[in-house]
Amino acid sequence: MTFTDKLQYGQAAESLIAKWFMRRGHCVLPVYEKIIDEGKGPQLFSLGASLIAPDLLVINSGKVLWIEAKHKTAFTWYRIGQCFETGIDLRHYNDYLKVSDSTTFPVWLLFLHDGGTAKDSPDSPSGLFGNDLSILSKNESHRSEKWGRSGMVYWKRESDGGALKYIASLNDIKGAH
Repeated sequence: MTFTDKLQYGQAAESLIAKWFMRRGHCVLPVYEKIIDEGKGPQLFSLGASLIAPDLLVINSGKVLWIEAKHKTAFTWYRIGQCFETGIDLRHYNDYLKVSDSTTFPVWLLFLHDGGTAKDSPDSPSGLFGNDLSILSKNESHRSEKWGRSGMVYWKRESDGGALKYIASLNDIKGAH
């Protein structure tokens, strides 16, 4: 898959998740990159810092939260733990923690999983999974330096003893009934 294909796949999830929030009465402000050619995602600037920003700012009834949307074909089957897990780049994760601290708005990681089969795994669950970083940061499954540019951090689904909650079905996210 090319960079452009990956970008379009990720943006499809952002759009579906944004529409899902809007159907529930929330206002959504997308925080998109300005110059795709630079390969930089959304950024939050403050005095002396430039942080990778989550994809969306969601507002409802005076509450504001950041949403980082990830689109994945399947959960990873973690053989050591015998459970389904999913994760993100460690550098991005660390920046999202700083965004939450500096803005005081919660950051939620949401993973839209299509289901199917990942390498060496049984059929993966599908749907929208996620939680607030304040919860996820206390419930990491493990980290690995083997994957991603700066390493990865992983979480188990709630039904596997982890902190990733099942939030909605694929049909609900896609607006199908």
